[in-house]
Amino acid sequence: MAGRPNVVLFCVDQWRGDCLSVDGHPVVHTPYLDQMALNGCRFARAYSAVPSCIAARASLFTGLTQESHGRVGYQDGVPWTYPITLAGEFTRHGYQTQAIGKMHVYPERWLAGFQHVILHDGYLHFARRRENWDAIDDYIPWLRQQLGRDADYFEHGVNCNSVVARPWDKDEYLHPTTFVVTQAIDFLRRRDPTKPFFLFLSFHRPHPPYDPPAWAFEQYVDRPMPAPPLGNWFDLWREHADPYRPDAAVGEIRPDVLQRARAGYYGHMSHIDHQINRFVETLHERGLAQDTILCFVSDHGELMGDHHLFRKTLPYEGSARVPLILAGPPAAGIQRGAVCTEVAELRDVMPTLLDCAGLEIPAGVEGRSLLPLARGESLPWRPYLHGEHTTMGQSVQWLTDGHEKYVWCSGNGAEQLFDLEHDPQEETDLTRMSGHEAQVRRWREVMIATLQGREEGFSDGTRLITGRPVHPVLRRLRE
Repeated sequence: MAGRPNVVLFCVDQWRGDCLSVDGHPVVHTPYLDQMALNGCRFARAYSAVPSCIAARASLFTGLTQESHGRVGYQDGVPWTYPITLAGEFTRHGYQTQAIGKMHVYPERWLAGFQHVILHDGYLHFARRRENWDAIDDYIPWLRQQLGRDADYFEHGVNCNSVVARPWDKDEYLHPTTFVVTQAIDFLRRRDPTKPFFLFLSFHRPHPPYDPPAWAFEQYVDRPMPAPPLGNWFDLWREHADPYRPDAAVGEIRPDVLQRARAGYYGHMSHIDHQINRFVETLHERGLAQDTILCFVSDHGELMGDHHLFRKTLPYEGSARVPLILAGPPAAGIQRGAVCTEVAELRDVMPTLLDCAGLEIPAGVEGRSLLPLARGESLPWRPYLHGEHTTMGQSVQWLTDGHEKYVWCSGNGAEQLFDLEHDPQEETDLTRMSGHEAQVRRWREVMIATLQGREEGFSDGTRLITGRPVHPVLRRLRE
């Protein structure tokens, strides 16, 4: 590559880490993302440490752990004031920087270091329930230019966290997924050809509403699908079950409703897969592909009925594990078709992309560049990842080394241990079986040390302490 490479970061919302056909998923078909993975490196143990939209993007944009960026759960309306960001570093080094799609920052027009943002965060209750909410959504005025002044993406009435699914009610070119790529292709037309570019393409889907185009929905709605895993521990969250709420996080729903929800979810993935291919082909047509690094990642997953659970925030693989692919031309040195099993996290994306561009990684960034691993280099890696999320009145803390996963609930002290190598769907909680006491004790000691000094008082250095008050953001962000 001559000079600095272009860098494109594709970010999707709520895409499970196992939902790639190249990863062996039995239902969803993602041929173009498979091709990207075969042309680059796929990180099979990538996670979102705080698996919900805002906290995940804080790690993605800053390269920081949740303890450092301060967001340990979900709360809208907390200002973003981070001085060093992924886009800001690209801008500072002379890149033309553009974001298109979902940002989920506050204030909504905060640029996060980008020179320009075309914004569509999707249906955010926090924003839509304020006066002039359409002033912070560039998709709405565009849609009204196409259809008339009263047009809205919510005309079909399907909510943003609902399991209700139906096909998109408008022409496909008007879908938010297609809109993001249409705007990205227009950026390629009008970009400054004397500068490299950093382009952030952020898709709101496959997050609900489950409203993909009809062709995408229909290819899955009648397809046989394996039953979601249940396991020996589904009763852990039973007290929170509310199966008649369409946006419930816990509950056993009707099989036909689940089938349609999965069809809508997988249909979104097929639609995004095709649209990413549309964009990549445009790179080739414009002679840019040989100078462009591609990265594909999700902010978190979706439980989609696993263990009678839905949505995100919890530490299980469906929620916390995410897809992560890094690809580029031969000059980038990324191994073709490689699969890395080191534990990666969203905070690693910032240093990785800066490293790919040959740019200095700022002091204080806590993530690590994945580029050496993608090139096949052997190097010492993190022994484990610490994740967490406030949810259901407590903080759910977890640790994983990619082989095992330990979970501790701050409300009642419940513990779980899973063998991810032999039980990747986490059906067997080893704490409920004899013979694993030493493993549980070892992980508990790691958690005690990890949480020592936290403001919530979860650990005194010798034991884990239950019943402590929790908040989705740490004190320094609240003051």
